Amino acid sequence: ADESSGYESESAGGERAAAAGPGGARGRQRRARTAFTSEQVCRLEKTFQRQKYLGASERRKLAAALRLSEMQIKTWFQNRRMKLKRQI
Repeated sequence: ADESSGYESESAGGERAAAAGPGGARGRQRRARTAFTSEQVCRLEKTFQRQKYLGASERRKLAAALRLSEMQIKTWFQNRRMKLKRQI
């Protein structure tokens, strides 16, 4: 896996999940699931309440403040919008 992708999390213990058994992900490893801290989730939720979409500069600032990658922020917002859509 690519460490610059931002998917590896400190709380993941540095272990990476192996690809699913035979016939799995064609030999590629799955990315580790990010374990957000409660402080990070709280800040992300507050930001999401104010605005559902972030521009590149806003995403960059939030990523730096939370010590996450921009891809993690982008994915979190995509997932949160889908959660909101399911709730409605």
